[in-house]
Amino acid sequence: MNRRSLLKTLAATPIASVLKAQSATTAAPGHLKAGLVAYSYRTELAAKKLTYEDVIHMASDWGLDGVDMTVYWFPDTSDKYLAGLRRTAQRSGVQLYNAGVRVQLAQPTKELQDAQVEAIKKWVDVADKLGAGHVRVFGGPIPKGSTEDQAIAWAVEVMKRGAEYAGSRGITLGVEDDGGLTATAEPTIAIAKQTESPWAGINADSGNLPKNGYAQFEKLLPYATSIHFKTTITDENGTHVPADWPRLLAMIAKSGYRGFVGLEYESDKATAEVPGLCAKLRSLVSKISAA
Repeated sequence: MNRRSLLKTLAATPIASVLKAQSATTAAPGHLKAGLVAYSYRTELAAKKLTYEDVIHMASDWGLDGVDMTVYWFPDTSDKYLAGLRRTAQRSGVQLYNAGVRVQLAQPTKELQDAQVEAIKKWVDVADKLGAGHVRVFGGPIPKGSTEDQAIAWAVEVMKRGAEYAGSRGITLGVEDDGGLTATAEPTIAIAKQTESPWAGINADSGNLPKNGYAQFEKLLPYATSIHFKTTITDENGTHVPADWPRLLAMIAKSGYRGFVGLEYESDKATAEVPGLCAKLRSLVSKISAA
């Protein structure tokens, strides 16, 4: 099969088949990268006590490979500002690999769906200018009076259109497990699978699952296109307990995922705790990548 035929085949292949094929050929651990999610410094960014440039410099100083640019507190999205961020990252040896945006997929009307698609297009263009190959979005709440199946269908409609545009820029769209419609693995996976695009996947967050965190996270991994780690995870009773990062990384390696694993810190002691957590993540990722 020549390259052109292969690309046509991939474009027509459902996302589950593409990702399972990827897993089958990348079962050996390796090529994981340690990142920092800018949301970890949400309080400081919102209060303008830190800039995104500061976050990039800190990630570089701590030996991390990249930054997930949660865009909520960008002062603007002008070409000048985005080019400056990209230049800062390039000179710091850090990749801006992901952009987290406030898109909620499950919308019950065409007008609301159109608005979310336009938001995706805007932020895909921003990600493109930053050099990021991934944009993460959210399922959003299940609209009042509707069923989960209806909400999934609406989310898929927006995700399909968004992934088509993102793919035209070489960017992957990942829906995150994060409350509402995508609180658990099953509906999150349904959205990714039913989108049927090689440019769609899941931003798998180990700390957002409300119960049975390890088992639920493992279900997400065959569809993961980006990964978040938190300091806690839920047990079988839904209680948050300290997350076993080596266990999670072993699961990731077994799944065949290759790419960024980003720390998303959600407590209120970022200044004191994030540097040490980043050092731990960098060390663990380095060890498992070398295994």
